[in-house]
Amino acid sequence: MPTERTADFTVNHVQVLDEEGTADEELDPGLSEERLLDLYREMKRARRLDERAIALQRRGESGTVAPGLGQEAAQVGSAMALSENDWMVPSFRENAAYLARGTPAHALLWYAMGMEEGAEIPDERNDLPPSIAVGSQAIHAAGLGWAQEIKGERNATIGYFGDGATSEGDVYEGMNCAGVYDAHTVFFCQNNQYAISVPREKQTRAETIAQKAIAAGIAGVQVDGNDVLGVYTVMQDALEMARNGDPVLVEAMTYRRSMHTTADDPSVYREREEEEGWEGRDPIDRFETYLRERDVLDDETVEGIEEAIEEELADAIERAREGREEIDPAEMFEYAFAELPPELEAQRAAFGGEQNGE
Repeated sequence: MPTERTADFTVNHVQVLDEEGTADEELDPGLSEERLLDLYREMKRARRLDERAIALQRRGESGTVAPGLGQEAAQVGSAMALSENDWMVPSFRENAAYLARGTPAHALLWYAMGMEEGAEIPDERNDLPPSIAVGSQAIHAAGLGWAQEIKGERNATIGYFGDGATSEGDVYEGMNCAGVYDAHTVFFCQNNQYAISVPREKQTRAETIAQKAIAAGIAGVQVDGNDVLGVYTVMQDALEMARNGDPVLVEAMTYRRSMHTTADDPSVYREREEEEGWEGRDPIDRFETYLRERDVLDDETVEGIEEAIEEELADAIERAREGREEIDPAEMFEYAFAELPPELEAQRAAFGGEQNGE
């Protein structure tokens, strides 16, 4: 039986800064010194917030935290490529992206403390609250992008998810619908190598995540997710395509340097040798080398940035603690049901007794 090739594809990998912080001058986006420092500052701020949030959780002052340590370049580079009119649809690990989009640190801490006030989005900002259900946000991002196409807007939507989410049907359904309806959507996969404890090679036989775009008939590209300039550059191109009704899947190759959440122990399923290998590819160290070589950054500037971050986060933690004290935790029983079921009525009564020391 005669055969012929009916489809062919390639996946491009983009890297502007290599592991030593050396730039490909042809790909360097040529950002201003102010913009470069903004990227650096946001990455440093996000990492420090993660460190402080983990400490608060360990002391019992917060609930579960999903740190993004090691993924700062992927999140900051992508979020800062957005315009104010673009939409952001995050998962539960996008604190760095939220910060870059203007969410105050105390609100992110409120959310970790169990306060829904921390997920409240101001009317003037086009962000959605965190999505806890893995992969479901890809459908929300596709819907928003489709709405932008219908309304004829020159805006786009970014939907964040991890490599594990691409094993969920929701992600493919979102990409497929986006392709069919010319949605203004960039699907941004942070491939941090693990779906909780399951390594990427045990999730899929696909050589790349980016190639999963092919089945949906949309563009797919892979970028070094620890290279903030690479991510920023790829996102600028992807967003421009999306604004023209051509959705894109971006796979950012990165690594979760910490635990999946503070309820997780990565030492059970990861080898220390693997972790040390990725430490040498740290996104902040790499970018700092680049900035120092261009005389954009020096010791004095770094010290000033770090001091400002410490002061900001100290104020944020204090405000978060004050806000927590103003909330009656018994309110958690009030809004799930119009009429409280008997078993929850009993729980509320027991909770009230505990609160009163009975």
